[in-house]
Amino acid sequence: GDLSWFLLLCISCERLGSPFLQKCFEEAKKIVDDAYKYSREESLRRVRRDAVKPHDALRLLKQPRGDTRSAVRSADYMAQTLRLVQEKVHHVHKRSLNATGQAQELARITGCEARIRNPSCLNTPNINKYRTATSVCNNLKNPRLGASNTPFTRWLPSEYDDGISQPKGWNKNRKFNNFLLPLVRQVSNNILSTTDAGVVNDTEYSHMVTMFGQWNDHDLSFTPFSPSIRSFSNGLNCDESCEQSEPCIPIPIPPGDPRIPSRPDSCIPAFRSAPACGTGYSAFNFGGEPSKREQINSLTAFLDLGQVYGSNEKLALNLRDLTSDAGLLRVNTEFRDNGRELLPFHSLQVQMCATRRRITNDTNAREVPCFIAGDGRVDENIALTSLHTLFVREHNRLARQLKRLNPHWDSETLYQEARKIMGAYTQMFVFRDYLPHIVGPDAMRRQLGRYPGYNSNVDPSISNVFATAAYRFAHLAIQPVLFRLDPNYREHPGFPSVPLFKAFFTPWRVIFEGGVDPLLRGLIGRPAKLGTQDNMLVDALRERLFEFIQHLALDLGSLNMQRGRDHGLPGYNAWRRFCGLSQPSNQAELAQVLRNPTLAQKLLELYGTPDNIDVWLGGVAEPFVPGGRVGPLFSCLIATQFQRIRQGDRLWFQNPGVFTPQQRQALSAVTLSRVICDNTGITSVPSDAFSVVSNRNRLVQCNTLRRLDLFPWRERPCGIGKNLFIQGTNLSTVLHNVMCFLVIMCIKTYYV
Repeated sequence: GDLSWFLLLCISCERLGSPFLQKCFEEAKKIVDDAYKYSREESLRRVRRDAVKPHDALRLLKQPRGDTRSAVRSADYMAQTLRLVQEKVHHVHKRSLNATGQAQELARITGCEARIRNPSCLNTPNINKYRTATSVCNNLKNPRLGASNTPFTRWLPSEYDDGISQPKGWNKNRKFNNFLLPLVRQVSNNILSTTDAGVVNDTEYSHMVTMFGQWNDHDLSFTPFSPSIRSFSNGLNCDESCEQSEPCIPIPIPPGDPRIPSRPDSCIPAFRSAPACGTGYSAFNFGGEPSKREQINSLTAFLDLGQVYGSNEKLALNLRDLTSDAGLLRVNTEFRDNGRELLPFHSLQVQMCATRRRITNDTNAREVPCFIAGDGRVDENIALTSLHTLFVREHNRLARQLKRLNPHWDSETLYQEARKIMGAYTQMFVFRDYLPHIVGPDAMRRQLGRYPGYNSNVDPSISNVFATAAYRFAHLAIQPVLFRLDPNYREHPGFPSVPLFKAFFTPWRVIFEGGVDPLLRGLIGRPAKLGTQDNMLVDALRERLFEFIQHLALDLGSLNMQRGRDHGLPGYNAWRRFCGLSQPSNQAELAQVLRNPTLAQKLLELYGTPDNIDVWLGGVAEPFVPGGRVGPLFSCLIATQFQRIRQGDRLWFQNPGVFTPQQRQALSAVTLSRVICDNTGITSVPSDAFSVVSNRNRLVQCNTLRRLDLFPWRERPCGIGKNLFIQGTNLSTVLHNVMCFLVIMCIKTYYV
């Protein structure tokens, strides 16, 4: 009887639009929609309270918004439909259902089809001139390549506990290479723990290097959490239990933890990254093989300043000042910074940034909302906020200058041309000024030297290992203090430097405590922390992350490793092999690679074998390459990623036809120091904003630095004057007028 029923069920499933499949979908849709509704209401209730818990703050930061939320919802619809299909069929007959034949129908009804189907680029206006907000159609042959809301790419196959979806270590008794994986919090306690008193300053690079790395990371990758705070399968609330149940992935507390009492129910709440449509279920696939879980990148893979402009069309439009015809970005209408623009406030009324009264103990202090920008992490710390503010001001400055130069340009042209120039800025700053300090001259020479030209066959998509591990190296270079300096680059007497843990979600410090100038001086006038092997992660990140009141604060090191396991990243040696590096197999060989026998011993006491070391930890533990600030592994992974970003970008600023030769020549003069000068009250800066002030990098007056010459962007419309040949005009103007005359005559002849 069971077998007959099963066969009938499978026959029913074979018909596209089968009632069985539709019924499973409707049941799944209700489960997901109810979980989303509950989670949204509960999350908003929590972040509107006076006391916001750190993990609630992190959840709000990592929430998918706009089109990303729709993409994640479609993925959850599909995942839960497949779970129900598998459970119902497996309950009747103990075997899995291969639902390959239903791929097209299920993709359609869940909404995943729209996430997979390539759009047409034929009707996209100015497709060869300007980027779309989502970067769809950057690659005309494969329009979704590098676009927002597409899966991270894999350079090595994923390694999940069940081979499909479960995070590494989900089964606590499962051994990898004959060893159990250690608890990530135990690894953090044993390897990353340090004291702020032991911080070593970088003698070469400024704190701007650290914060610019975070700023740039927020242009390239954002991995949203599932919007649900409770399990889809059993309704478990992830914050109220330490039980593992999708999407809950709690971080257990080891015995004897120095900060958190260890009990059977003791953990740091954490959530899985949202899956991409149609991935992570063995019962269903698009090509005949089980589809391993993939994660979504909600940002574009290109250096396009998405953190300023937004990576989806709705947000991009919302950030623009549509009341003006000048192509401007919106700014704050309530506050100014010594007469200069500030970021607009977020319309969502939550208490995330209402931290002033608690931090200052002033019950009468005015609170302000969070700022809004192209990336939702704008308020994470005030140094990051200052960079957001700087680049919004620069866009508006460029747009105003372009309007004076080309009064006939409309708002759309002014916005797009300023945005295009800003994109060239970030590409130059990253490749010319930033990456050499990070990956070292050898990797620059081998992989990131002369521009090789655009190659439509190169996939620029952000790799999972880059976003989840390699580009998180700079967490070890963050100072425990955000410096605020006066015009003489001394400690600001009115607004002293801020402990980092008191700088999270504090936009009021920018508004009421001296604006962005002291913070920017602090970034260019003080050194980065040196990420040494015996002084890795400062307490503000490891013990006090998002600490607002006496609640359980987060541990960034544990979160990094837990995220790598959630994403199924292979271990340290697999990536060393990928990069053509040696793979240490024992303590002696690991000690040689790390040049540190003590550290090698501590790592193997935890992991048992170098193969099992979490890739983020192994990468940050390596000694630096010459001239860089990462070890050989991360130098390879970071250089490989940027090599592909540049070569796979059709609109890269050096690609012929994107800018004129005269425009490229003008752009070569731009420096971050000059951008600071043009948009703040700062009058003296180091020539190189990324290097510490020294005899080789002195403070110079702003007026000695070259400005961007916008004359190559001047466009003279035809037919402005009645007389084509006006006495005293230069030869170029005469030639321009002659060309206009000929064009007009050709048009008249054609239509007559």
